[in-house]
Amino acid sequence: MEVLELDKVDVKSVERKRIKLSTGISDNARSEIAHGLSTVLADTYCLMLMTQNYHWNIKGMHFKAIHEITEEHYQEMFPAIDDIAERIRQLGYDVPGTLNDFNEMTSINVPNNKLGEQEMVADLLEGHEAVTRTIRKTIEPAAEATDEATVDLLTARLQFHEKAAWMLRSMLEQ
Repeated sequence: MEVLELDKVDVKSVERKRIKLSTGISDNARSEIAHGLSTVLADTYCLMLMTQNYHWNIKGMHFKAIHEITEEHYQEMFPAIDDIAERIRQLGYDVPGTLNDFNEMTSINVPNNKLGEQEMVADLLEGHEAVTRTIRKTIEPAAEATDEATVDLLTARLQFHEKAAWMLRSMLEQ
């Protein structure tokens, strides 16, 4: 598909068109950032699904505490998924949106609701730490491109996932 300068767009045409972005971020930087954000999106979506799965299927002595913390976590991740997807679109790229797309991109384990409560907590801990690693890989190119909007979004996401990891790690420590 041809990318058109805004002043060359025939707005009455029914042909699919893409208008060139001119926001001060180079095409190469936007591509790298959008790719990184797509991976953050896949990781976040898969971690949210894992968190909901464990929320629904948790059993054991610590049921109430784990049930409540997983609910807090998936409720916080759900709107963040939309924010990440919208940022990818703002950068001029289509958003991966199928489970196949996410499975190909994610570093998150497939949830196993047959695990015991401590193993579920450990799996969630690893998931949050995996997302933080993915975010850190994406912040750098965004910062280099002076893409403050993406840096701000990712910094907020990083803060959430690091705090969630700390809480889960504390549940496992003696």
